[in-house]
Amino acid sequence: MDWTIWAGLAAGLLISTVTAPVGVSGAVFLLPVQLSVLGVPSPAVTPTNLLFNVVAGPGALWRYRRDGALGGGLARRLVLWTLPGVIVGAAVRVFALPGPDVFRVLVAALLLPLGAWLCLRTLRPARRHPDAGPDAADPSAPVLAGLALTVGVVGGIYGIGGGSLLGPILAARGMPMARIAPATLAATFTTSVAGAAAYAVLALASPGAVAPDWWLGLACGLGGLIGGYLGARLQPHLPETALCLLLGALAAGLGALYAVQALR
Repeated sequence: MDWTIWAGLAAGLLISTVTAPVGVSGAVFLLPVQLSVLGVPSPAVTPTNLLFNVVAGPGALWRYRRDGALGGGLARRLVLWTLPGVIVGAAVRVFALPGPDVFRVLVAALLLPLGAWLCLRTLRPARRHPDAGPDAADPSAPVLAGLALTVGVVGGIYGIGGGSLLGPILAARGMPMARIAPATLAATFTTSVAGAAAYAVLALASPGAVAPDWWLGLACGLGGLIGGYLGARLQPHLPETALCLLLGALAAGLGALYAVQALR
C-alpha cells in the first residue's frame, strides 16, 4: 500500500484528537500536510479535505450526542447558514480558481490576532455582569447568520469545515466550549457533505483535477473518525481555561504558519 495512505491515516488521527475537543475538525491543519507532504494537486485538495470531514465527523458527533452535548439551537442555526455558503464557495473554487496565497493571507489576518486575543482574554477574563444570563455571550441572529454564511463560502472554496474560524470567534465572545465544540463540528460535517457532493457534480463538467483523491481522503477520514471520538471523549474532562488556551494557540499558530507561507 502507498505510504501516503498510512501517512494520511496517522495525520488524520493525530490532528483530530487534538482539535475535536475545541470544535475543530482538523481539516484546516490537514490542508498544508496534503499540499506539501502528500502531494495532492489543486483544486483536488479541497474536495479531498471535505471528504476527510465527511468520514471523520461522525466520530466526535456521536460521542457528543451520547454525552447530551449536541442539543440546542446553536448547531441548527450554524448549519442553516453555512450550508448555502459552502455550495457557493465550491462553485467559486472551480470556476474562479482563487490562488492559495489569497487564502493564506485571509487566514493569517483573521486567526493570528484572534488567537492571541483569545489567549489573552482567557488568562485575563473580563468581568461578567452579575445579571447576565447563560446566553449573554451569544451573537445576535443577523450577526450569527452573516458570520456562518461567510465561513461557509470560505470553507467551500478552501475545503475547511469552518470550525477553525467559527470556534475562536465564538469563544472570544465568551461562549463556553461545551456549547461551541458540538455546534461547530455539526456545521462542519453538514457543510462538508454538501461541499463534497457539489465538487463531485462540478467535476463532471470541469477539466483538471477537481474530483477528490478518494483513497487518501478516506484514509485521512478514518484516522479522523477515531481521533475525533477520542478528542470528544476527552473534552468533558478538560478545564474550560485549558480548552480556550488550546483553541487560541491553534488559531494563532495556524495564522502564523500561513503568514510565513504568504510572505515567501
